[in-house]
Amino acid sequence: MSIALALVPVLLLLALLQLMDSFKLVRLPAVLAAIAAGAGVALACLWLNDWLFGVLAAEVRTFSRYVAPVTEELLKAAFIVGLLWRRRIGFLVDAAVLGFAVGTGFALVENIDYLRHLTGADLSLWLVRGLGTAVLHGATTAVFAMVSKALLDRSGEPRPLALLPGLWLAMGIHSAFNHVPLPPMAMTALLLAVLPPVVIVVFQRSEAATREWVGAGLDLDMQLLDLVRSDAFMFTRFGRYLQELRRRFAGPVVADMFCLLRLELELSVEAKAMLMAREAGLEVPVTGDLEASLQELAYLQASIGRTGLLALKPLQVVSGRDHWHQYLLGR
Repeated sequence: MSIALALVPVLLLLALLQLMDSFKLVRLPAVLAAIAAGAGVALACLWLNDWLFGVLAAEVRTFSRYVAPVTEELLKAAFIVGLLWRRRIGFLVDAAVLGFAVGTGFALVENIDYLRHLTGADLSLWLVRGLGTAVLHGATTAVFAMVSKALLDRSGEPRPLALLPGLWLAMGIHSAFNHVPLPPMAMTALLLAVLPPVVIVVFQRSEAATREWVGAGLDLDMQLLDLVRSDAFMFTRFGRYLQELRRRFAGPVVADMFCLLRLELELSVEAKAMLMAREAGLEVPVTGDLEASLQELAYLQASIGRTGLLALKPLQVVSGRDHWHQYLLGR
Protein backbone atom coordinates (compact mmCIF):
# COMPACT_ATOMS: atom_id res chain seq x y z
CA MET A 1 0.00 0.00 0.00
CA SER A 2 2.82 2.41 0.85
CA ILE A 3 4.47 1.79 -2.52
CA ALA A 4 1.22 2.55 -4.35
CA LEU A 5 0.63 5.75 -2.39
CA ALA A 6 4.21 6.93 -2.98
CA LEU A 7 4.46 6.18 -6.69
CA VAL A 8 1.07 5.88 -8.39
CA PRO A 9 -0.60 9.34 -7.99
CA VAL A 10 2.02 11.30 -9.93
CA LEU A 11 2.01 8.66 -12.70
CA LEU A 12 -1.77 8.94 -12.98
CA LEU A 13 -1.58 12.73 -13.28
CA LEU A 14 1.06 12.43 -15.99
CA ALA A 15 -1.12 9.93 -17.86
CA LEU A 16 -4.06 12.33 -17.54
CA LEU A 17 -2.06 15.18 -19.10
CA GLN A 18 -0.97 13.00 -22.00
CA LEU A 19 -4.53 11.82 -22.60
CA MET A 20 -5.67 15.46 -22.68
CA ASP A 21 -3.16 16.14 -25.49
CA SER A 22 -5.58 15.72 -28.38
CA PHE A 23 -2.90 16.53 -30.98
CA LYS A 24 -0.53 13.89 -29.56
CA LEU A 25 2.30 16.44 -29.61
CA VAL A 26 4.39 14.35 -27.21
CA ARG A 27 5.00 10.74 -28.19
CA LEU A 28 5.55 8.00 -25.63
CA PRO A 29 9.33 7.71 -26.30
CA ALA A 30 9.73 11.43 -25.54
CA VAL A 31 7.75 11.05 -22.30
CA LEU A 32 9.87 8.07 -21.24
CA ALA A 33 13.05 9.99 -22.07
CA ALA A 34 11.86 12.91 -19.91
CA ILE A 35 11.04 10.53 -17.03
CA ALA A 36 14.50 8.98 -17.35
CA ALA A 37 16.08 12.45 -17.34
CA GLY A 38 14.16 13.35 -14.18
CA ALA A 39 15.29 10.11 -12.54
CA GLY A 40 18.89 10.92 -13.42
CA VAL A 41 18.51 14.40 -11.96
CA ALA A 42 17.12 12.90 -8.74
CA LEU A 43 20.14 10.62 -8.40
CA ALA A 44 22.45 13.58 -8.99
CA CYS A 45 20.58 15.65 -6.41
CA LEU A 46 20.81 12.89 -3.80
CA TRP A 47 24.59 13.14 -4.05
CA LEU A 48 24.74 16.92 -4.50
CA ASN A 49 22.40 17.71 -1.59
CA ASP A 50 24.29 15.34 0.72
CA TRP A 51 27.55 17.07 -0.22
CA LEU A 52 26.11 20.59 0.16
CA PHE A 53 24.51 19.66 3.48
CA GLY A 54 27.92 18.72 4.83
CA VAL A 55 29.67 21.74 3.36
CA LEU A 56 27.10 24.30 4.48
CA ALA A 57 26.51 22.67 7.87
CA ALA A 58 22.95 24.01 7.77
CA GLU A 59 19.98 22.78 9.75
CA VAL A 60 17.71 20.29 7.99
CA ARG A 61 14.79 22.73 7.97
CA THR A 62 16.89 25.59 6.60
CA PHE A 63 18.43 23.36 3.94
CA SER A 64 15.05 22.04 2.77
CA ARG A 65 13.60 25.56 2.59
CA TYR A 66 16.38 27.49 0.86
CA VAL A 67 18.95 25.12 -0.68
CA ALA A 68 17.12 22.02 -1.93
CA PRO A 69 14.53 24.01 -3.93
CA VAL A 70 17.34 25.78 -5.78
CA THR A 71 19.44 22.72 -6.62
CA GLU A 72 16.51 20.48 -7.50
CA GLU A 73 14.54 22.95 -9.63
CA LEU A 74 17.69 24.15 -11.39
CA LEU A 75 18.76 20.65 -12.40
CA LYS A 76 15.25 19.58 -13.39
CA ALA A 77 14.97 22.68 -15.55
CA ALA A 78 18.21 21.88 -17.41
CA PHE A 79 16.59 19.10 -19.45
CA ILE A 80 13.67 21.36 -20.43
CA VAL A 81 16.08 24.15 -21.42
CA GLY A 82 17.84 21.74 -23.76
CA LEU A 83 14.52 20.85 -25.41
CA LEU A 84 13.55 24.51 -25.77
CA TRP A 85 16.87 25.48 -27.31
CA ARG A 86 16.72 22.59 -29.80
CA ARG A 87 13.11 23.49 -30.71
CA ARG A 88 11.72 20.21 -29.41
CA ILE A 89 8.80 22.00 -27.70
CA GLY A 90 6.25 23.75 -29.88
CA PHE A 91 3.40 24.70 -27.54
CA LEU A 92 2.49 25.03 -23.89
CA VAL A 93 0.80 21.64 -24.21
CA ASP A 94 3.98 19.66 -24.84
CA ALA A 95 5.86 21.93 -22.42
CA ALA A 96 3.43 20.90 -19.67
CA VAL A 97 3.61 17.19 -20.48
CA LEU A 98 7.40 17.06 -20.77
CA GLY A 99 7.91 19.25 -17.69
CA PHE A 100 5.58 17.10 -15.61
CA ALA A 101 7.32 13.96 -16.94
CA VAL A 102 10.72 15.23 -15.75
CA GLY A 103 9.24 15.98 -12.33
CA THR A 104 7.61 12.54 -12.29
CA GLY A 105 10.94 10.80 -12.88
CA PHE A 106 12.50 12.87 -10.11
CA ALA A 107 9.67 12.10 -7.67
CA LEU A 108 9.74 8.37 -8.39
CA VAL A 109 13.45 8.05 -7.57
CA GLU A 110 13.16 10.29 -4.51
CA ASN A 111 10.20 8.34 -3.12
CA ILE A 112 11.86 5.00 -3.86
CA ASP A 113 14.84 6.22 -1.83
CA TYR A 114 12.48 7.16 1.01
CA LEU A 115 10.78 3.75 0.80
CA ARG A 116 14.16 2.07 1.03
CA HIS A 117 15.19 3.97 4.17
CA LEU A 118 11.84 4.38 5.95
CA THR A 119 10.43 0.87 5.80
CA GLY A 120 8.33 1.25 8.97
CA ALA A 121 6.84 4.68 8.27
CA ASP A 122 3.14 5.37 8.70
CA LEU A 123 0.87 5.42 5.64
CA SER A 124 0.18 9.11 6.22
CA LEU A 125 3.80 9.86 5.30
CA TRP A 126 3.43 8.09 1.96
CA LEU A 127 0.14 9.88 1.36
CA VAL A 128 1.96 13.20 1.79
CA ARG A 129 4.92 12.01 -0.29
CA GLY A 130 2.76 10.60 -3.10
CA LEU A 131 0.05 13.24 -3.31
CA GLY A 132 2.09 16.18 -2.06
CA THR A 133 5.81 16.12 -2.74
CA ALA A 134 5.63 13.97 -5.88
CA VAL A 135 2.93 16.15 -7.47
CA LEU A 136 4.92 19.23 -6.40
CA HIS A 137 7.98 18.06 -8.37
CA GLY A 138 5.90 17.41 -11.46
CA ALA A 139 3.92 20.63 -11.23
CA THR A 140 6.86 22.96 -10.57
CA THR A 141 8.81 21.67 -13.57
CA ALA A 142 5.66 21.89 -15.71
CA VAL A 143 5.18 25.50 -14.53
CA PHE A 144 8.80 26.32 -15.42
CA ALA A 145 8.41 24.74 -18.86
CA MET A 146 5.15 26.55 -19.64
CA VAL A 147 6.26 29.99 -18.39
CA SER A 148 9.59 29.71 -20.20
CA LYS A 149 7.94 28.59 -23.44
CA ALA A 150 5.45 31.46 -23.28
CA LEU A 151 8.18 34.06 -22.70
CA LEU A 152 10.45 32.64 -25.40
CA ASP A 153 7.56 32.72 -27.88
CA ARG A 154 6.96 36.36 -26.97
CA SER A 155 10.62 37.31 -27.44
CA GLY A 156 10.86 35.44 -30.73
CA GLU A 157 14.47 34.41 -30.11
CA PRO A 158 16.24 32.17 -27.60
CA ARG A 159 17.08 34.49 -24.71
CA PRO A 160 18.47 33.09 -21.45
CA LEU A 161 16.84 35.87 -19.42
CA ALA A 162 13.41 34.60 -20.51
CA LEU A 163 14.07 31.47 -18.43
CA LEU A 164 14.52 33.28 -15.13
CA PRO A 165 10.86 34.09 -14.27
CA GLY A 166 9.77 30.46 -14.65
CA LEU A 167 12.78 29.25 -12.68
CA TRP A 168 12.16 31.71 -9.84
CA LEU A 169 8.48 30.75 -9.76
CA ALA A 170 9.28 27.02 -9.59
CA MET A 171 11.83 27.59 -6.82
CA GLY A 172 9.42 29.85 -4.93
CA ILE A 173 6.58 27.30 -5.03
CA HIS A 174 8.94 24.54 -3.93
CA SER A 175 10.36 26.63 -1.10
CA ALA A 176 6.88 27.72 0.05
CA PHE A 177 5.78 24.09 0.24
CA ASN A 178 8.86 23.16 2.26
CA HIS A 179 8.16 25.96 4.74
CA VAL A 180 5.08 23.91 5.76
CA PRO A 181 3.01 26.72 7.33
CA LEU A 182 0.20 24.15 7.72
CA PRO A 183 0.19 20.54 8.94
CA PRO A 184 1.57 18.16 6.24
CA MET A 185 -1.85 16.72 5.32
CA ALA A 186 -3.41 20.19 5.07
CA MET A 187 -0.46 21.45 2.99
CA THR A 188 -0.85 18.48 0.65
CA ALA A 189 -4.58 19.19 0.27
CA LEU A 190 -3.83 22.87 -0.49
CA LEU A 191 -1.22 21.86 -3.07
CA LEU A 192 -3.66 19.51 -4.80
CA ALA A 193 -6.34 22.19 -4.76
CA VAL A 194 -4.10 24.79 -6.44
CA LEU A 195 -1.26 23.46 -8.61
CA PRO A 196 -2.84 20.64 -10.70
CA PRO A 197 -5.93 22.73 -11.59
CA VAL A 198 -3.70 25.64 -12.64
CA VAL A 199 -1.62 23.37 -14.87
CA ILE A 200 -4.75 21.81 -16.37
CA VAL A 201 -6.43 25.18 -17.06
CA VAL A 202 -3.31 26.51 -18.81
CA PHE A 203 -3.08 23.20 -20.65
CA GLN A 204 -6.66 23.50 -21.93
CA ARG A 205 -6.14 27.09 -23.08
CA SER A 206 -3.01 26.06 -24.90
CA GLU A 207 -4.98 23.28 -26.61
CA ALA A 208 -7.36 25.94 -27.89
CA ALA A 209 -4.44 28.12 -29.07
CA THR A 210 -2.88 25.11 -30.79
CA ARG A 211 -6.15 24.37 -32.57
CA GLU A 212 -6.38 27.99 -33.73
CA TRP A 213 -2.75 27.96 -34.95
CA VAL A 214 -3.28 24.76 -36.89
CA GLY A 215 -6.52 25.87 -38.55
CA ALA A 216 -5.71 29.49 -39.35
CA GLY A 217 -2.06 28.74 -40.05
CA LEU A 218 -2.94 26.02 -42.54
CA ASP A 219 -5.16 28.39 -44.53
CA LEU A 220 -2.47 31.07 -44.58
CA ASP A 221 0.28 28.61 -45.56
CA MET A 222 -1.83 27.26 -48.40
CA GLN A 223 -2.40 30.79 -49.74
CA LEU A 224 1.30 31.63 -49.52
CA LEU A 225 2.25 28.34 -51.15
CA ASP A 226 -0.13 28.99 -54.06
CA LEU A 227 1.41 32.45 -54.41
CA VAL A 228 4.98 31.09 -54.40
CA ARG A 229 4.06 28.56 -57.10
CA SER A 230 2.33 31.18 -59.30
CA ASP A 231 3.83 33.29 -62.08
CA ALA A 232 2.88 36.42 -60.12
CA PHE A 233 5.30 35.61 -57.30
CA MET A 234 8.14 37.74 -58.68
CA PHE A 235 5.87 40.80 -58.57
CA THR A 236 5.14 40.40 -54.86
CA ARG A 237 7.28 41.87 -52.08
CA PHE A 238 8.76 38.40 -51.56
CA GLY A 239 9.79 38.13 -55.17
CA ARG A 240 11.16 41.69 -55.33
CA TYR A 241 13.19 41.07 -52.17
CA LEU A 242 14.72 37.93 -53.69
CA GLN A 243 15.61 39.88 -56.83
CA GLU A 244 17.36 42.49 -54.71
CA LEU A 245 19.40 39.72 -53.06
CA ARG A 246 20.95 38.97 -56.47
CA ARG A 247 23.19 41.99 -55.88
CA ARG A 248 24.69 40.36 -52.78
CA PHE A 249 24.54 36.65 -53.55
CA ALA A 250 25.30 34.47 -56.53
CA GLY A 251 22.41 33.38 -58.77
CA PRO A 252 22.46 29.70 -57.64
CA VAL A 253 22.31 30.79 -53.99
CA VAL A 254 19.25 32.97 -54.65
CA ALA A 255 17.65 30.05 -56.49
CA ASP A 256 18.27 27.89 -53.42
CA MET A 257 16.65 30.60 -51.29
CA PHE A 258 13.52 30.41 -53.41
CA CYS A 259 13.49 26.61 -53.15
CA LEU A 260 13.93 26.88 -49.38
CA LEU A 261 10.95 29.23 -49.01
CA ARG A 262 8.78 26.89 -51.06
CA LEU A 263 9.92 23.80 -49.19
CA GLU A 264 9.41 25.38 -45.76
CA LEU A 265 5.83 26.24 -46.69
CA GLU A 266 5.20 22.72 -48.01
CA LEU A 267 6.53 21.18 -44.79
CA SER A 268 4.51 23.63 -42.71
CA VAL A 269 1.34 22.58 -44.52
CA GLU A 270 2.20 18.90 -44.08
CA ALA A 271 2.91 19.33 -40.36
CA LYS A 272 -0.38 21.13 -39.71
CA ALA A 273 -2.27 18.52 -41.71
CA MET A 274 -0.60 15.82 -39.60
CA LEU A 275 -1.72 17.53 -36.39
CA MET A 276 -5.28 17.80 -37.67
CA ALA A 277 -5.23 14.08 -38.52
CA ARG A 278 -3.99 13.22 -35.04
CA GLU A 279 -6.73 15.28 -33.44
CA ALA A 280 -9.21 13.24 -35.48
CA GLY A 281 -7.62 10.03 -34.21
CA LEU A 282 -5.71 9.19 -37.39
CA GLU A 283 -1.99 8.43 -37.52
CA VAL A 284 -0.20 9.65 -40.64
CA PRO A 285 2.98 7.66 -41.35
CA VAL A 286 6.23 9.34 -42.37
CA THR A 287 6.77 8.54 -46.06
CA GLY A 288 9.94 8.33 -48.09
CA ASP A 289 9.00 11.56 -49.87
CA LEU A 290 8.84 13.34 -46.53
CA GLU A 291 12.25 12.04 -45.51
CA ALA A 292 13.64 13.23 -48.84
CA SER A 293 12.10 16.67 -48.26
CA LEU A 294 13.72 16.95 -44.84
CA GLN A 295 17.07 15.97 -46.33
CA GLU A 296 16.62 18.56 -49.07
CA LEU A 297 15.78 21.16 -46.43
CA ALA A 298 19.05 20.45 -44.58
CA TYR A 299 20.98 20.58 -47.87
CA LEU A 300 19.47 23.93 -48.86
CA GLN A 301 20.18 25.48 -45.46
CA ALA A 302 23.81 24.35 -45.65
CA SER A 303 24.14 25.56 -49.25
CA ILE A 304 22.71 29.01 -48.49
CA GLY A 305 24.87 29.45 -45.38
CA ARG A 306 24.38 31.45 -42.23
CA THR A 307 24.68 34.84 -43.93
CA GLY A 308 22.12 33.90 -46.56
CA LEU A 309 19.68 32.59 -43.96
CA LEU A 310 19.99 35.86 -42.06
CA ALA A 311 19.27 37.75 -45.30
CA LEU A 312 16.07 35.70 -45.70
CA LYS A 313 14.84 36.50 -42.21
CA PRO A 314 12.94 39.71 -43.17
CA LEU A 315 10.59 37.66 -45.35
CA GLN A 316 9.21 35.89 -42.24
CA VAL A 317 7.55 33.14 -44.29
CA VAL A 318 7.69 30.79 -41.30
CA SER A 319 7.79 31.65 -37.60
CA GLY A 320 9.97 30.23 -34.87
CA ARG A 321 7.16 27.82 -33.97
CA ASP A 322 7.02 26.64 -37.59
CA HIS A 323 10.62 25.49 -37.30
CA TRP A 324 9.40 23.05 -34.66
CA HIS A 325 7.32 21.23 -37.26
CA GLN A 326 10.53 19.96 -38.84
CA TYR A 327 11.13 18.04 -35.62
CA LEU A 328 7.49 16.90 -35.60
CA LEU A 329 7.75 15.52 -39.14
CA GLY A 330 11.17 13.99 -38.68
CA ARG A 331 10.49 11.84 -35.60
